[in-house]
Amino acid sequence: MNHVLCGLAVNEALPFELVGRLIAVADADIADGLAGRADLTREQAVDLAARVEESAVRLVYEGRLTAADINPLAQPQAALAMLDELAGDPGLARLLAQDPDAGRRAKLAACPGLPADVRETLAADPDVQVVVELALWTTADLAARLARHPHAEVRRAVAANEATPPQVLAMLITGEGLPPAERCLVCDGEETPYTHDPYCPRLDCDLRSGASCAGSHESTLHELAEQALRNPATPVGALLGFTDHPSSLLRCRLAARPDLPPESAARLTGDPIPGVRADLAENPTIDDALIRVLAADRGHDVQRRLAHNPHVPLDVLSDLAAATKIGPSLLPRIATASPSEIEDLSRSSNPVMRMLLAERRDLPAETRNMLAYDPDAKVVKSIARHPGLSETQLRSMVERHGARVVAKVAANPETPPALLEDLTRHIPPVQKALREIARHPNATGPALLACLTDRQARRVAAGHPALPPEVIVELLADDDWQVVEAAAANPSLPPAVMAELVPEPNGA
Repeated sequence: MNHVLCGLAVNEALPFELVGRLIAVADADIADGLAGRADLTREQAVDLAARVEESAVRLVYEGRLTAADINPLAQPQAALAMLDELAGDPGLARLLAQDPDAGRRAKLAACPGLPADVRETLAADPDVQVVVELALWTTADLAARLARHPHAEVRRAVAANEATPPQVLAMLITGEGLPPAERCLVCDGEETPYTHDPYCPRLDCDLRSGASCAGSHESTLHELAEQALRNPATPVGALLGFTDHPSSLLRCRLAARPDLPPESAARLTGDPIPGVRADLAENPTIDDALIRVLAADRGHDVQRRLAHNPHVPLDVLSDLAAATKIGPSLLPRIATASPSEIEDLSRSSNPVMRMLLAERRDLPAETRNMLAYDPDAKVVKSIARHPGLSETQLRSMVERHGARVVAKVAANPETPPALLEDLTRHIPPVQKALREIARHPNATGPALLACLTDRQARRVAAGHPALPPEVIVELLADDDWQVVEAAAANPSLPPAVMAELVPEPNGA
């Protein structure tokens, strides 16, 4: 891989004529970068697609090619992308339905808006994976028919399809009204009873971990139930029997359902597996009484997940903040706090609650300013990225709390250039701050030079347009390929240097 040319391919300042020269010598890696250029002309896009088929796929999704620009025989992947974008004609779909490559037929089966005759052809495909892909994405009427397919893997896919009619999903779960499945991926290739070794050494084996079949396709039907439990179209009444199912995974899926009835939720609070109760705790449909029951549950992750419930009362959240490590994140309940609740939270005696509030970026100015001078460093770290803070306030944070807040101050999008330079000289040094400064739009040349001393920051700083041009040129020879690509993609790289780096098509 030529990392210099890969970087140049995405350099927004690359002159027009050099784009053409790069297309003429592009390989798949270079072409991928070129395909994403905003300034690529239609003629250049056609030339690039003709040279590297992989780029044609991206160009289709970028809207840079039309159906007339694609040769379906020479560029079948691009033709599939065109159909996926609803930009191909029915004749193209019929042609690809006969493709000898089953992988491409499977991709076709996932395309929306296929003609009815093409769907029928794919539904009868001899390769089950093609039918499976069709079942995942097809229309309600065909999904209902495929629910009776003899292969359990197809039925599993139907259970995941949100277009499948609710009554059909209920039948898939219970099996009532459907003939038993005859095959699964396990018994297709193995003598039953068989359980797949999770550490299977066979390189040609594509069975899923835990796959098993003793004649009734147990693992596939278990996965079918899991898909149905995830599917919002499945009627909840058909799922209530899973409350006491021996599989904790299926009980977890039930606990997370947004349409879970209160009586089922109440039963699940007593589930012996903490993971089930944790999924229940984050379910926004549970009522206040269950929330308070779960708030006292010391099972693994239950209280932390409850803190992320959008309806947890603030008094409960305050207790949870003291009982479990939540970390600096914008919790849903904090994000929807009312003006009066914001005022109360800003004056909470619990510093964790003030920290959680400080994660909001839409606080009133007076609340923001008060939290900027909070005595607790974790509160200041959370507020430090808030827009609207003055240089004086940001400097005060660093003076009071030192290295604990330097990286967050550096990450504030409005931190001025002079302060960024000062932060690079902070004693003790803060490497995370250098990584933030390296990508900061206000970073100056001197600040970026300091960032080059850190391995991770160097990779980002090499692409910053404020880096001195002579330094950018030097970085083209760096030992780290990510630094090289970033430097080559830097729009401040001198055009004359770019011209020297891009070879002539004839190799001159």
